[in-house]
Amino acid sequence: MTRMLFPFLAVLVTFARAAPTPLFGIEIDLGKESEDKTTAVSQDVITTNILRPALFSRTAYCSAQSVTNWSCGAPCDAIPNVKVLTAGGDDGAIPGFFIASDPDSQTIVVAHQGTDAHKILSIANDIEFAQVDANTTRFPQAGSDVKLHSGFQDTQERTADIVMSTVQSGLSSTGFKRVLVTGHSLGAAVASLDAAMLRMALPDDIEVDSVVFGLPRVGNQAWADLFDSLFPDFIYVTNQDDIVPTVPPHALDFEHPQGEIHITAVNNSTGDATMVACPGQENQNCSAGKSLADITDDSIPDHLGPYLAGISFGGKACPA
Repeated sequence: MTRMLFPFLAVLVTFARAAPTPLFGIEIDLGKESEDKTTAVSQDVITTNILRPALFSRTAYCSAQSVTNWSCGAPCDAIPNVKVLTAGGDDGAIPGFFIASDPDSQTIVVAHQGTDAHKILSIANDIEFAQVDANTTRFPQAGSDVKLHSGFQDTQERTADIVMSTVQSGLSSTGFKRVLVTGHSLGAAVASLDAAMLRMALPDDIEVDSVVFGLPRVGNQAWADLFDSLFPDFIYVTNQDDIVPTVPPHALDFEHPQGEIHITAVNNSTGDATMVACPGQENQNCSAGKSLADITDDSIPDHLGPYLAGISFGGKACPA
């Protein structure tokens, strides 16, 4: 299927550019791009800001039962003392997720599982490119110009109520003042939507942070600008030649927010990653500068990892 998808995307983009009217409800617009130089990210920053979210995102691939009992083997053992508040999902229409309290960081954590290539419904969620209006019940600060990937918004909607109520009750019962929202792949898209929903709904004295991995484009330019205003410190990590951050295509008016941290290399012996910060939206020196025509099946392993500290994502990364 992957080999068929790449030429399909290339043809779709070419046809979309030539279309006299919006194609599939999508305006054709390249949006903002950045050419700013990248800067090296230190190992201290990686350990402090990126490692723990990666550990939680990996654990989201474990079964709901093993996560609930925090008995998922190495992924759970790497984050001790966590108390799970709820876990669920069917790996299809509702990808796996969990919400937990993390006393070591005084944080309520929301983590979403990404696409499992063996689950057809998850793949269907990912390749639906139509844009729709943002649900202003979930995103009351979104104007009429904000458009979202319909499949991602639909997937987020299926767990939005339980995420909101569990986070609110978790903050109340623990007294914590911070929420972290994380995920990988499809889970990264859902996590970014959850983060925006929570930031708009929770009191200003609650810190809401989001660090995600292998993020596809979630919405249009207006969405990216709104997201930037909500999360000036957002981090999304892209890994080498991973294709997922390049879809849906930029030419179909999908735009990444700022905050990309790009992995340029991973040391296979130590697991350490070399990362650079990519200023602005759609920095052409990082993932956005890669062409779909240049990406082959060889790029798919980069989506799963390893990313950093030997952490990979997907079902094989958490067999429990």
